[in-house]
Amino acid sequence: MTIRTLAILVTALLIPLTTAAQPVQPPLPGQTALDTEAARQMAATGARGLAIAVIDDGKVVMVRSYGERNAKGEPLTPDTVMYGASLTKAVFAWTVMQLAEDGIVDLDAPISRYLSKPLPEYAGFGDAYAPFETLAGDERWRLLTPRMLLSHSGGFANFYWLNPDEKLVIHFDPGSRYAYSGDGLILLQFVLEKGLGLDLGKEMQRRVFEPFGMTRTSMMWRPDFATDLADGWDSEGKAEPHDERSRVRAAGSMDTTINDFARFAAGYIRGEGLSAKGRAELVRPILPITTASQFPTLQPELPAAQRRPDLAAGLGVVVFQGPQGPGFYKGGHNDTTGNTWVCIERGRRCVVILANDVRAEKAFPGLVRFVLGDTGAPWEWEYGQD
Repeated sequence: MTIRTLAILVTALLIPLTTAAQPVQPPLPGQTALDTEAARQMAATGARGLAIAVIDDGKVVMVRSYGERNAKGEPLTPDTVMYGASLTKAVFAWTVMQLAEDGIVDLDAPISRYLSKPLPEYAGFGDAYAPFETLAGDERWRLLTPRMLLSHSGGFANFYWLNPDEKLVIHFDPGSRYAYSGDGLILLQFVLEKGLGLDLGKEMQRRVFEPFGMTRTSMMWRPDFATDLADGWDSEGKAEPHDERSRVRAAGSMDTTINDFARFAAGYIRGEGLSAKGRAELVRPILPITTASQFPTLQPELPAAQRRPDLAAGLGVVVFQGPQGPGFYKGGHNDTTGNTWVCIERGRRCVVILANDVRAEKAFPGLVRFVLGDTGAPWEWEYGQD
């Protein structure tokens, strides 16, 4: 047997092995199939309103809306303004990464660099941000960096008013573990606004909403939203009016539409508006996630052998390794809202689901699987074992 013949045989043997090692991605469903599955899931959960967007190869390929936007029975449309909830955090992180690439903020610099006086000396900001004066005597605030705050490792509870004494408290050494915290992002917003003199709402408008064509998205209420606006339903099926938010909150004040957020999700998976390095940094596994579920945020860490090695904190998103390779996701929730956004890097595929009925969250794992197949998204960790 000649060397050339041997090389051909070896190559032939290796090709199937290489192909088998590649993650398998199923074909995306068509519109009719998605409509049928969405109707089935809404009937099963009792959800009154739901909108879905599908992104493939970094392009929006399908946007669908179902059900009602309010108790009057008016239809939910792709341009209905819905509450973005904590999807805001991912958009905020994208904005901060742009600021970092422009040299305005250093992700790994202590926040003290940007403040004219020690953080606890900023008193009276409890209503607008958090009661920073209650950190007096705990010098660990000086260790905080933008990266820690964006990766939920600042040491805070989700919100200070959830603490028994309703004080802002650092519960563990900054950077040492993950614990979901809206207050961490609110603190970074404070640093940008009071330390650097930026207007976060205007920065997000200029850096994100306008470039991505998100014409019906804002960090505060706009009167023109009222013409096509989603109210919500809680877990008992009670309707609640849409909250007209009057203050920019990095942790979750964004109103958006499924059309608009689909444009952002597509731009995000493409990396539009950031360098390749900056985009990769957002979804780099920064810190292991060591708890059994996301909430309560300050629960004990699991023993090392019980932790999920495929789950980690990124910047504003959670990253995971699944059957189709690396992915990332972000959820959003309040009493009448359920949102999720799941992306797989391979094929630049995403599903976005916005629901103005919190009961729809029970349908999210099935809907995402129906569109993308088995992604490995951490549903049990996100929603708990129940």
